[in-house]
Amino acid sequence: MGFFSKILEKLGLKKDEPAATPVGTPAKIVASARPAEALAAGQAARARAEAEKAKDDVVASKPVVAAATPAAPTPVSEVDVVKKLEQLSKGSGLDWKVSIVDLLKLLEIDSSLESRKELAVELGCPADLMSDSAKMNTWLHKTVLKKIAENGGNIPQSLLD
Repeated sequence: MGFFSKILEKLGLKKDEPAATPVGTPAKIVASARPAEALAAGQAARARAEAEKAKDDVVASKPVVAAATPAAPTPVSEVDVVKKLEQLSKGSGLDWKVSIVDLLKLLEIDSSLESRKELAVELGCPADLMSDSAKMNTWLHKTVLKKIAENGGNIPQSLLD
C-alpha cells in the first residue's frame, strides 16, 4: 500500500482493490500458480472470451427495434473530508488547511521529514523542490489536497488554487 493510499483510507476514500485477474488475459496468470492450474486458468479465460464473443455475435444479428435510452450517470460518492478534518482538528491547534504536517498528524500518519519525502516522491514532486523542505511541503500540501479531491473528497476550491 502506498503512502497516499493510507491518507485515502484514513479519510474513508479508499477504493477496494481488484482481487481477481482480469478476464481474457491468460498471459497474466499468477506466476506462483502450478502449471496445471495455469493451464486450466488459461483455458477458462479463453472459454469466457469465446462465450462473450458468441453472445456479441447473437446480439449483433438481432434487428434493432428502438434506440436505447442512455442510463442516468451514477454520481461519484463524495466524502465530507472538510467536516471530518474539522472535527479531528477541534481543540488540537493543528491547521490542516495550510500544513501538510498538521494534516498528517490529524490522520495519525507519520509526519516526519523522511515520510513526507517518501510521499513527495510517490506523488511526483519535482526534484528541485525536494532539497528545500519548505517548498516541498507547500507543493506536497497542495498536491495531496488535489489528489483527495480527485478521489471523491470535497476539498474547497480555495484550498486547491
